[in-house]
Amino acid sequence: MNLYFSDKFFSAGTVDIMNEAGEAVGQLDLRSSFGSAVDIYGPQNELRYTGKFRMMLNRWNVLDAQEYEQGELRPRFTLLSKKFEYDAGERGVYEIESPNFSKDYSITQDGAEVANFAKTNGWMRTDAYVLSNRSRLDDYELVAVVMGVNAIRKRQQSSSS
Repeated sequence: MNLYFSDKFFSAGTVDIMNEAGEAVGQLDLRSSFGSAVDIYGPQNELRYTGKFRMMLNRWNVLDAQEYEQGELRPRFTLLSKKFEYDAGERGVYEIESPNFSKDYSITQDGAEVANFAKTNGWMRTDAYVLSNRSRLDDYELVAVVMGVNAIRKRQQSSSS
């Protein structure tokens, strides 16, 4: 199933997570304009995952509804691509990579693509994403990971300007 969701221009408030038919299948709560934490809700408006930065680190934690850590996303240094690693503990390590100047990201495990997402935005519009998941990871967990990639990229861009 493909999921569609977006960031907001001022990064606060809720947005729907949609399926291919345009039906709401969850919500993304961008808690504050000043922070980067997000809550991901499922179809019955139940909290599924939370994503947030670790204190004073450029690492994004993904927690389940009971606040147990499900994984940690961190950037990897490369010159010719955007690269991240999502460590999901016993469920494996996932590489997330996009060539420079591309908006398409591939998520691989052991060299095989298991998911992908693309950033689809235009001038003066918010970031929007389409996620296609074929991995063992929950769709809503990957929404938290995608928002983590977005938050880390925003931090990297603001620190380089």
